[in-house]
This record gives sequence, C-alpha cells and structure tokens, in this order.
Amino acid sequence: MSGIPHDHYEPKSNGEKWLHSRLPILGLAYDTLMIPTPKNLNWMWIWGIVLTFTLFLQIITGVVLVMHYTPHVDLAFASVEHIMRDVNGGHMIRYFHMNGASLFFVAVYAHMFRSLYYGSYKAPREVTWIIGMLIFLLMMGTAFMGYVLPWGQMSFHGTAVITGLFGAVPFVGESLQTWLLGASAVGQPALNRFFSLHYLLPFVILGLVIVHIWAFHTTGNNNPTGVEVRRTSKADAEKDTLPFWPYFVIKDLFALAVILAVFMAVVGFMPNYLGHPDNYIEANPLATPAHIVPEWYFLPFYAILRAFDNTVWVVIIAEWVSFGIIDAKFFGVLAMFGAIVVMALAPWLDTSSVRSGRYRPMFKWWFAILVVDFIVLMWVGAMPAEGIYPIIALIGSTYWFAYFLVILPLLGVIEKPTTPPATIEDDFNAHYGSKAASGDTVATPAE
Repeated sequence: MSGIPHDHYEPKSNGEKWLHSRLPILGLAYDTLMIPTPKNLNWMWIWGIVLTFTLFLQIITGVVLVMHYTPHVDLAFASVEHIMRDVNGGHMIRYFHMNGASLFFVAVYAHMFRSLYYGSYKAPREVTWIIGMLIFLLMMGTAFMGYVLPWGQMSFHGTAVITGLFGAVPFVGESLQTWLLGASAVGQPALNRFFSLHYLLPFVILGLVIVHIWAFHTTGNNNPTGVEVRRTSKADAEKDTLPFWPYFVIKDLFALAVILAVFMAVVGFMPNYLGHPDNYIEANPLATPAHIVPEWYFLPFYAILRAFDNTVWVVIIAEWVSFGIIDAKFFGVLAMFGAIVVMALAPWLDTSSVRSGRYRPMFKWWFAILVVDFIVLMWVGAMPAEGIYPIIALIGSTYWFAYFLVILPLLGVIEKPTTPPATIEDDFNAHYGSKAASGDTVATPAE
C-alpha cells in the first residue's frame, strides 16, 4: 500500500548534506514532525503525547531512584525510607514515579478505549494494535514488579498471591512458580529478579513504542470518521490533512500542560491517595493483611480472576470435561489473561464494514455499557470476595467476554450503520465550513 504523499526532507546546507548522507537523523525528525495528519482529529487523540511523556518521566525518575535503592530483603524498605527522608528531593522523585504509573495507566486506558470506539484496530492497523497490546502487557508486568520493590506488607503478600497464580498451571505450575521466584517462596531471589526486570522492561517498552509509532507512520493515523486519507494525489491528501507541526504539536502540548497541572496537584497535595497504607509497614511474612488488593489499574482483571470460583457452572463443566485438570483457580487465571486476549483479537472479531463507532447507532450503546462495565469491575475488584460482590464481578466478567466474542461479531451482521462522509475534507467542512477549510481558522471537533 502506498503511503500518504507528502514532502520529504531535502538538506540545504553543506553540513546538513554531509550529516544526511551518513546519518539521516534530520530527515527522520523532519518526516516525523511534518507527517500529514488527518485534520479532523479530536481531543481523544492527545493521549499519545501523554503516554510518551510519562514513559520518559518513569525512566528518568526510575534511574534516579535506583541510585539510592538497595534490592535486599533486609534493606529495601529502609532504603525507600532513606529516599523519602534523606535524599534531596527524594520524596518528590518517588511521588512522581509512584503517581506516574497511575498517569500511565489512565492515559493507556483512555487511548485503548478511544481506539476501540473509533475502530483504530481495523485494517490496515491490526499490527499497530497488536504492538500496542504487547506494550500494555509489558506495562502491567513492569508495574507489578515495581510494586514489589518497596517491600512493604502489600508488596510482599501481593507478590505471594500473584505469583501463586502460576502455581495453578497444570503439571508445570509448581516448577514454573519456583523458577519465577527463584525459590519455593517469596524472598531475596524474587526481589533480585523483579528489580532487574523492573529496570530492564521500560527500555523494551521504549523500543516497542518506537515500532508502534513507526507502524502508524506507515499506515497513517485513523480519525473520528474512520475514513482514510485520500492517496490519489498530493493535492487530495493536502485537503484531508495538516502537517503534524505546528498545529497538532501545539494542541498536544496544551493538552499535556492541562493534564500535568492535575498530575502536579495530585503529587503535591494527595500523593498517597491511590496507594495502600499497608505498604508503609515493612514486610512481615507472619502477618497477612486482612484484605490483599493490587494497584487500582489491575483491579478490573483481578475482579475477573476472582469471579470464576468453583460454584460457577462454566467452571464446573470445564473441570468435568478436563477430568479435573482445569480447576477454579486455573480457570480464573485463564479468564484474567483471556480478558486481554479477546481485546487483542478485536480486529478479527469486529465484522462491521464501518470503522468508526460514530456511525454505528447500536454499537454506541453496547460500547457505553462496556466502559461502565470496566469501571464496575475496577470497583468490585477492590471489594472483599464475599456477599454480593462476587455476583457483580461474575456479571461484569460475563459481559466483558460477551462483548468481544458475541456482540461485536453479531453487530456487524444485524446493525444498519449510517453513512460516513466520503472524505475527511467533507467531515471537516461540515463542522467548520469553507472558511476553516481555506485556512482562516483551524479548530477540532468537540466529539
């Protein structure tokens, strides 16, 4: 597939020509900044710069924290307290890092649900979507391993619970868990492993982010209409697009400034709001917290994990069919990871010929329920597994799988979507008229 026609970098001075012939980094920067971008992008397209900024924030603050952290079971908790009390600015660096993880997941969930609504996972962007899902999985692994490092009560016992899930795998579970921990229980080998991986994985994520950006530089950005940029000629492409610089860069920087104002308020006034007080108690293997919960961004999947106990009929059938190999614990593990897998398979499960949810009236309602369902699962994941909470978790988990495995495929058959505009230019003109199209004013849709 040919790319969107646009001007490529042409070195002018002798110095530029010399560098371009040996290392075309200026050309790469120019092509990135001047890439033709659909001019009807709305404010839901600001999360990319937030994610990029937060990734660098986490790497930089993480490198500084490592200079003062001691990965030893007898010293880790004290070294974190040393950072908080004795290192110049150490408490702020740690709070930036702690709350940066939450900002990272706020942005990635907004980014993912925007992609699900506007069909950004559909052809020709399936590979871009899969790379994004790999980044999401690595983010989850990195965040979990980072949560272990303070070696507080919730860190220690949460690690025991989560790594215990691998012990549920039939036949190889015990060996897998021992290999993961480096011992038969959570201790020094596990802390060494998780510290090393927590330091390494952000750089792997950075590499995948570069590939992710490269992928959509090849296919072009999706947009709220789901209509592709015209590639018939440079003139047509210019009617559908604007260069990324300066308009979209300034717009993204403005949005980033607003989000960082909120982030700084959280860091400055309520830095521990999203944490757990038990993690300010040093790890004690002999004293288990009354209620072990992971960080908030894991809660929807934690709720799915706990939803499928041995009283659920699908678990009973699976255990009977597998002759006891798939028990409730292993089924919960499969459901938790399966919830991510079905999301990754969205490009192939969505059978609709229309890309954007803006033109799919039935889809809008089912998608809205999915967003509410995700929030409910997040809430119920923080609740004790007793009373009505397991029932709510089971209903929410059922809808999550039903949306991807049943509703999405069926909607493509039974739904009658409205007609999208013929071109991005038509959509833009419909919102702003010929004056905006001629360049007198430039704005973006509110939707």
